[in-house]
Amino acid sequence: MNHTESGWKLHNSYAGLPKTLYAPMEANPVPSPELVIANRALAKSLGLDPQQLDSPESLQMFAGNQFPEGSFPLAQAYAGHQFGQFTMLGDGRAILIGEQQTPDGEIFDVQLKGAGITPFSRSGDGRAALGPMLREYMISESMHALGIPTSRSLAVVLTGEKIQRYFAEPGAILTRVASSHIRVGTFQFAAKYRSTEDLKALADYTIKRHFPDITGPDRYIELFRQTAQRQASLIAKWQLAGFVHGVMNTDNMAISGETIDYGPCAFLDRFDESAVFSSIDAGGRYAYRNQPLIGGWNLARFAESLFPLLNEIPEKQALSSLQGALEEYISSEKRLYLSGMREKLGLFTEAPGDEQLIDDLLALMQEKQADYTNTFRFLTFEAVEEPQLANDPAFKDWHSRYKARQQQEGRSAQEILELMKNRNPAVIPRNHRVEAALGAAAQGDYEVMEKLLDILRNPYAHSEEQLPYTAPPPPSTPPYQTYCGT
Repeated sequence: MNHTESGWKLHNSYAGLPKTLYAPMEANPVPSPELVIANRALAKSLGLDPQQLDSPESLQMFAGNQFPEGSFPLAQAYAGHQFGQFTMLGDGRAILIGEQQTPDGEIFDVQLKGAGITPFSRSGDGRAALGPMLREYMISESMHALGIPTSRSLAVVLTGEKIQRYFAEPGAILTRVASSHIRVGTFQFAAKYRSTEDLKALADYTIKRHFPDITGPDRYIELFRQTAQRQASLIAKWQLAGFVHGVMNTDNMAISGETIDYGPCAFLDRFDESAVFSSIDAGGRYAYRNQPLIGGWNLARFAESLFPLLNEIPEKQALSSLQGALEEYISSEKRLYLSGMREKLGLFTEAPGDEQLIDDLLALMQEKQADYTNTFRFLTFEAVEEPQLANDPAFKDWHSRYKARQQQEGRSAQEILELMKNRNPAVIPRNHRVEAALGAAAQGDYEVMEKLLDILRNPYAHSEEQLPYTAPPPPSTPPYQTYCGT
């Protein structure tokens, strides 16, 4: 590939870590790759030539058949608690081909997902199906547009192969871009299976990569504290958007504070704090309401992994510092969530009774099975059209209290409207819309997906064009369920 013309400036600093933390990889060629979709806006921000995404050379790279100059393909080793059970894992079907430096000097991982068997594949085939790869593309790009930190999708290609899942499906590879793919599970792997020196090398690398201002003898405690704060911000944003990740295993928590690994995820239609969309989460471990709690549980596992590096600090002091940072996570997530909820309700300041006002609204939404996104959209424009709420005496009482609280702000109606419009999206990737796009794509029609992506790119526009996409699924639609497979 012509490295200079295309704009790739790859290197792989991760390969400088101890070789016990990864496995070098060769290409796993596929027979007849075909570009399905390419993210030209993302390409431009990465310093790539968007016009080169269609080139034969780019296609070969996206397919994992050949790699640009400067790449060092590898599969990362990690472990993790999956539904609370610890297991050895690793990039079983992903290859990190390198890191791209942007014109602004930022560094992003470039990873091929579905690129074939690695030493960590266990019994898997290392491949991925078209539907899940397109689903990750749509959801991750929507998350980015909503302002939620996330990995992003640069391209999806068909491989020309059929892969066997529940039935034979077209094979595909997703090119994923992220600040890094260092996970809580990466630290768990190093702490359990490798030396303290390897763990220290990983921690120092992570600090240099993501927290360059951290220095001094307490740097590993500060690494934990700042990671916890990023998670508090991320999970508060999930809760505010009605996003359910679905599989918050420790190997799916990125140290960077980005959303990664879009498996059985979905957005709420009707509000249900116990919502679970994953077919395998029978106990509701990763339900919507549990996400802040699970974030703390995962961070506790991160703290355990870092503990061997704190031998220069008295044990009691180290434990107290880590516990304090974990408590800060809990308080920060709640504070950020409540602050975000106030803004969704057009409230600029904090006042006694706000939390109760928020809780009362959510309780009514839960009881009446009101649509989460639309309820806040209707409140934004002072036109509550949810029949479950509009005619309910309890909601009318709540609405009177809400308007009285809003008037205490002393703000103009226009100021309140602008705040609420910028905090309450008109559109989210509605599950039935995503499935319709995937169904069309399975038949070779990508226009439905392209239109949906176009609608989702500016979720706070509140345009006429978006109105048809605000509708929830028909009442007769069965409960939505997703499956691991991405």
